[in-house]
Amino acid sequence: MKKKEFVTQDLLSKIYQSEPGEQRKLPPERALAAEYGVSRFTIRQALEKLASIGVVRIVQGSGIWINDNIRSNPLVYNSITEKRFDQIQFRMVKLHKKLPGVEEQQVFGIEPGAFIWQFCRLRLVDGAPVQIEISSMPVSLFPDLNQQVIERSLQRYVLARGYRISHMLTSYRAVSVSREQAVLLGCKKGSPAMHIANRGILEGGRVFEISDIIDINYTCTYVIPFNQDNLAFRQGTQGV
Repeated sequence: MKKKEFVTQDLLSKIYQSEPGEQRKLPPERALAAEYGVSRFTIRQALEKLASIGVVRIVQGSGIWINDNIRSNPLVYNSITEKRFDQIQFRMVKLHKKLPGVEEQQVFGIEPGAFIWQFCRLRLVDGAPVQIEISSMPVSLFPDLNQQVIERSLQRYVLARGYRISHMLTSYRAVSVSREQAVLLGCKKGSPAMHIANRGILEGGRVFEISDIIDINYTCTYVIPFNQDNLAFRQGTQGV
């Protein structure tokens, strides 16, 4: 593990190891550099990463403050959410309307004759393609979906239409890049990748989007509360 990554992970761990309200600030850069035996530049990089994912805020002349609400989200960051919007671009590959299949009817709760949008877009980080995303959304909810929307933030578009997003259901699976995917991503066929299946859910329970993503540079860090009931279930001792 690189020094910057170790410092980032260790600072993150120490923040979560402390009790809420126990530690509100991190030591200054100079003290952290001495503690970890690294340069202040390395410390600054680690702190900037923590700031970019919302764990700390750096206040000039005041210090490095730990945000109070960081424990409310079990996913701390991944390789996309840590990026600023100005580092991310989208390029639409295709967009069309289609009649839903049986599974899409079930997921969206729509009739067989209700059209859905299906589109493919590339996600680029710092100008390099890292993701292929194939998504579907009901036409009835988003009648004006177009290329301009697809090449920006979909979540902002959904919110701008007056909907309130509740949560995302996400699953992960390791895969290899196909020949067609390799052409779009500019990598070799068979390169390792992460398949990410997303289901976006509105307040009230309606699904507004399903997507399948292939990511060739995916990393993520979670902080998950210990679940005693899940441990008992896996041990076969539930209810004993």
